[in-house]
Amino acid sequence: MISFLHGKVAAVLPDRVVVDVGGVGFQVLVSIRDAADMPPAGSEVKVYTYLSVSEDAIRLYGFLSQDDLDVYRALISVSGVGPKAALGILGTLSANDVRFAVFSDDDKALAKAPGIGAKTAKKLILELKDKLKLEDAIQGTALHSGDGTEPASSVIDAELNDAVQALTALGYSNSEALKAVRGVTITDGMQTQDILKQALKHIGL
Repeated sequence: MISFLHGKVAAVLPDRVVVDVGGVGFQVLVSIRDAADMPPAGSEVKVYTYLSVSEDAIRLYGFLSQDDLDVYRALISVSGVGPKAALGILGTLSANDVRFAVFSDDDKALAKAPGIGAKTAKKLILELKDKLKLEDAIQGTALHSGDGTEPASSVIDAELNDAVQALTALGYSNSEALKAVRGVTITDGMQTQDILKQALKHIGL
């Protein structure tokens, strides 16, 4: 099993990258998002990988973050979603976007990925709710402040989580709470009540 590759970028194409590791070139299939974010040829890179072995081919799929790889593994665990289709989803949505789509029952967002129809999107939501974590969906959302800096993530994560729990305690569903909190523009120093007030505005109160 190849967990990751650490080497130099030899070539970048729209759907793959060649990583030179000690003079050996590994061809790795990547999403269009990661291809766009790949450093230029000659730069060092670390690519987290998944080795797919089938009857007709052995392919190496790669990701620039461990988080993307973790979500990718969850996606391919769903029957009917193969390695290529899962890569297409992560080319359209970030790992965090996938989590939000799942927990907010947003099958339309998942269906935007190539090869994913409405039926498969609904199946993904049904099966991934037990495989992805709600806390991870909250973590990392709207963490950028207005001046482009990032607030202390551990504090903001706690405040966001408290806001979601407060909304669900008020009778809103997880999907409604997540959508509302996701629409809040987070700034440094915000408290739970500040997030809650803005979230309620998104719900329409």
